[in-house]
Amino acid sequence: MLLTIAVTGSVLVLQVTGGLLSGSLALLADSGHMLTDLSGVTLALLAVQVAQRSPTLRRTFGHYRLEILAALANAVLLLGVFVWVAYQAVRRFGQPAEVQGGLMLAVALVGLAANLAGVALLRGGKDHSLNLRGAYLEVLGDALGSVAAIGAAVVVLLTGWQYADPAASLLIGVLILPRAYLLLRDALRVLLEATPEGVDLAALRTHLLADPAVRGLHDVHAWTITSGMPVLTAHVVTDDTPPAGLLARLRTCVADHFGIPHTTLQLEPGPHPRCTPPAHA
Repeated sequence: MLLTIAVTGSVLVLQVTGGLLSGSLALLADSGHMLTDLSGVTLALLAVQVAQRSPTLRRTFGHYRLEILAALANAVLLLGVFVWVAYQAVRRFGQPAEVQGGLMLAVALVGLAANLAGVALLRGGKDHSLNLRGAYLEVLGDALGSVAAIGAAVVVLLTGWQYADPAASLLIGVLILPRAYLLLRDALRVLLEATPEGVDLAALRTHLLADPAVRGLHDVHAWTITSGMPVLTAHVVTDDTPPAGLLARLRTCVADHFGIPHTTLQLEPGPHPRCTPPAHA
């Protein structure tokens, strides 16, 4: 992430300078996009460092949720960049500006090389962290934005059609939306404590109820603390005298079949009036 920050920050300065000197909105739009890349990776790095702090009596889960908050902030920043780029592109269609295609092409090529380097650096961690995945998707999308800027520069050089620049800017803005939506959706799923993606709670109940010592379940809740950390709590109604090893057996079932290693199960011997309320199914 430090290497990505260094590369992205350097190219950001180059692209802003190139955009101002060449008059290219596409380069400035790509610079705005790259600014979100830089902020996203920086937030990811800070969140990862803070999240490694040990839990305390006041924060028993530590600071893991900071990663999710950083991802949410990144998604909001992406949406803000989209609004700015779209507004400026529409203005340029009404008042096209003269663009220096040669300078625009050179700067866009450097930007593409930097983005591809960032993609390679972040690829390894994208499947293990929501925040890193957000940063990876931003850099990948920015590479596509650089391709659009290169295409616009080539069109301006070959045909002199100045509208290629705002058209490329609008395309870069549109490329931001899907990634902003996905990152915002995933962050909100965690913050709203939705059932973890890929966990079938109905099937989990069926597995637990299949144990001959389990008479019922209630208050079954599954949610995510941070990327890759799903948790489960449930009340398990059993016989008057639960068999030895029942708790370990149920926890192993949840971990092996549903990928939830952090499980808190409360055994309740004997009949229970709330064994299967619909609100806690």
